[in-house]
Amino acid sequence: YGKERVDIDTLKKERLISAGIDVDGVLERFMGNESLLDRMLKKFVSDGNYARLLTAVEQKDPEEALRASHTLKGLCGNLSMTALLPLFTRQVELFRAGDPEGAYALLPEITSAYLRVIEAINSLTA
Repeated sequence: YGKERVDIDTLKKERLISAGIDVDGVLERFMGNESLLDRMLKKFVSDGNYARLLTAVEQKDPEEALRASHTLKGLCGNLSMTALLPLFTRQVELFRAGDPEGAYALLPEITSAYLRVIEAINSLTA
């Protein structure tokens, strides 16, 4: 029994790490509480800010896009999402610098990293 559990946990951890999540860092922040991490990752999947960001970019609404991107930046920081955090950080900087087109141009890279994270999180519950 014990051996199987370790293998499953190792597999979960490897999936998250390969998607760009610093699992050790986030667990340290959550004081080792894995069930809290699981809950927070599920909340991230169901969070509506990525959809808000897509809609705002589509509608060329830089204020709304900035709000969604900034919220996602915070979530990614809290969850040690090392692949996504620098992308949202850069996007927020571009919006704030008055360069919405530059910020919008990051969307394909953000989408690719975001989908990798979502896929990894969803595979843990599959």
